[in-house]
This record gives sequence, structure tokens and C-alpha cells, in this order.
Amino acid sequence: MTSQPDAVPDHTWLGAPIDARPLFAPEHAALMATLRGLAPADWGKEAVPGWTVRDLAAHLLGDFYGRLARDRDGHREGPGFALGETLEAFIHRINQEWVDAMARVSPAALTGTLDLIGGQVARFFENADPAALSLGVSWAGADPAPMWLDSARDFTEFWTHRQQIRHAAGLATDPDPRVLSVVLDTFMRALPHTLRDTTAPVGTQIQMIVDGPAGGTWTATASATASASVTATASVTATGSRWSLAEPDAGQPAALVRVDAETAWRLCTRGIDPDTALARARIDGDRQLAEAACRIVSIVY
Repeated sequence: MTSQPDAVPDHTWLGAPIDARPLFAPEHAALMATLRGLAPADWGKEAVPGWTVRDLAAHLLGDFYGRLARDRDGHREGPGFALGETLEAFIHRINQEWVDAMARVSPAALTGTLDLIGGQVARFFENADPAALSLGVSWAGADPAPMWLDSARDFTEFWTHRQQIRHAAGLATDPDPRVLSVVLDTFMRALPHTLRDTTAPVGTQIQMIVDGPAGGTWTATASATASASVTATASVTATGSRWSLAEPDAGQPAALVRVDAETAWRLCTRGIDPDTALARARIDGDRQLAEAACRIVSIVY
């Protein structure tokens, strides 16, 4: 057999592509409205453990600059891995270094710069080729990942940080179902990777159902093939020792986990832990498989 080192990776196990491109500009506008609506005291409130609202806004600016430098401008300079450093440790270190360096920047200056650079980021994603190969998405187990997943991943990060800022200021999660449905669909692409160490007979299905207008059904199935397509209803299929997203087969899944949308996105971003999600969930079928699915995490954690 002749090797094909340049063959395009098979990403069908991740499900049908998500097109988040049209949502970046509205999301950026929503971020700017949120920041401009903050009271002066809000900037010093804790948004995530260890970071204030101002810190989180600075982190977003770093993400914006990094995306443009790397993918638009081809700029390859910057911090590298320390000896023996894991991806997670590297990401957390350089994020903290950036936030520390931005401590001298005022909220007003941050807001103005975010407006300028964030608009460029939105335009970059609007023009991106969703089929191109891009950065790996570690929590989905895809490296390289297709640009549609990489861009959807960034969209969910921007959205999540905006919610964290809203919560710090005493506001509820933005309920817009059109946006939240894309966020949840992206987060659920972590299911196959989440279940990578879970063994099950071929054909075993695990379903996660998120209730509400932004919700849907995602199923993981154990199968000998890795074909998949995802619509509003999706399945995760175990392919031997691998799982993939696919349409559910007829019959009952081996395990079903039903949660509300707020629980789902907070679980995927570790705003709540798996035990809390399980306590809120309705579970039918195999408890161990349900617990395995609830270990899902859709961020670098």
C-alpha cells in the first residue's frame, strides 16, 4: 500500500460542519454593548476565578491579536513551550502573562482597542474557508481541525467570556436561542473525545438531550465505521474504541442524559462540575455511561 502523507484527515466523526461565520459580527457588537454598559465598579468584579472583568476583557484582546497575527498575517513569533510543559499549562501561562502585562491599560482604552481589533477578527472569520485545515481543537481530539470547528470553537469562547462578564455585572445569560444553539452544537462536538476511554459494544448509543429552543439531541454510537452526519438531531457512535457523532439508530439508547441549556453550557465550560450536572439531569439507562458523557468539557481546562 502506498502511504499518502498529504491526505486530507477524515473529520466525519465530528459530524456535519457548523457555520458560525455570520455570527461573529453580531457577537462582537453584543460584547461592545456589554462593556460600554458596565458601571465603573463592575470592571473590578471577579468574572472567573482569579480574574476581574478587566482581566477577562484583556484576555479577549489577546485572543483577538493572536488570531489575526497567526492566521491572517502569518506571524510566527511569540512565546513557546517550556521544557516538559503540557498544552494546558502553556495556554494558562501565556494567558496569565498577557493579562499581567495589560494591567496598566485602562478599561476605556481596552474597550476602544477591543472595538477596533474585534471588528477585524469578525471580518477574518467571515472570509475564512470552513473546509481548510486549521489549529487543532484539543477538547474535540482533532489536530489539525477543520476551520469550521476551529472558528466555531473561537466563537464559543468569545460568547462564553461575554456571559461571564454579564454574570459579574449581575446580568443573566444572553437567552438568544439562535446564538446559543450554535454554542451548544459546537460544545457537543467534544462528546466523541470525551468518551474515548469508554468501552462499549459496537452499536451502543449514548444520547445527550438539551431542552429548550436552543437545544437538540446529540448521540454517541459505537460502530465499526466512522461515518457521521449531524442535523438538529445527532448521535455519537462508538467505532470500536472510538466514538463518532451520527444520526441515532432506531431503538432506545443505552444511556440518555437530559439537561437544560444553562446546565449544558456551564458544564461544558466547567462553570459547574459533572456531579452538579448529574444532580440536575434526568438520566435513563446505564448510569456509568451517563456519567462518562457528563465528563464533557469543551474548553482547554
